[in-house]
Amino acid sequence: MASNLVVARGGVEFVPPISLAFWRWTLVFLILLPFTYITLKKNFKTIKKEYKKLFFLGSMGCGVCGAFPFLAGETTTVTNMGIIYTSSPVFIILISYFFFHENINFTKIIGLIVCLIGVFTIIIKGDLNLLISLQFTIGDLWMLAAAIGWALYSIYLFYWNSELKIFERFTLISFFGALSLLPFYIGEEIFYKQTAFIPEFYFWVIFAAISPGIIAFTLYTFAQKKIRCIFNGFHSLCFYSLWSDLWLFFI
Repeated sequence: MASNLVVARGGVEFVPPISLAFWRWTLVFLILLPFTYITLKKNFKTIKKEYKKLFFLGSMGCGVCGAFPFLAGETTTVTNMGIIYTSSPVFIILISYFFFHENINFTKIIGLIVCLIGVFTIIIKGDLNLLISLQFTIGDLWMLAAAIGWALYSIYLFYWNSELKIFERFTLISFFGALSLLPFYIGEEIFYKQTAFIPEFYFWVIFAAISPGIIAFTLYTFAQKKIRCIFNGFHSLCFYSLWSDLWLFFI
């Protein structure tokens, strides 16, 4: 996941931010589709039933979390982005509490307070006057919004059960993510900056699609799947299955 922040700082020097996000997830979809097309075709009724949830996951995980860090990368540092991104657990706890009625124990409260203090210290750069005058760096705010988007993606990925397998669902999430970015990509091309299809463009899009895209998102989804199993009480079976899945994945 950390490599996504490297893309956010390095890639935006050569590719407009929304263009980078759009082409990244379009490429992820095109890479995965040949491996999942047959099963997706067989599960068309399931897709028709779940497409709204898939679109939400795509727009949060690939749209908001795909474009906002790249927008942030134009005006803030990798260090700032990394630390602010750690505020996601704060929003995960709060959203889980208000929407899914999860209990917030004392340990979670302490962790939430410490995380919030750290995030705001980075945003205001240790200057309380900056907080009072609300003179936030635009890149820091983009990153904070991305953290909220990632929290929403994580929570609903965890709670929304799907009849589709991991790679099938991820193929559709990447498709809907690219689709959610399409109108903004077109607007960026017309009103802001056109994409130059130079060698650097292909390098950063391919790297973003493979490392923080396919590899990171797949492993994160595997982890969520196993945590859900643990919550359901199948501890040893799930851990054994996790290592089996990872071994097969890397093969």
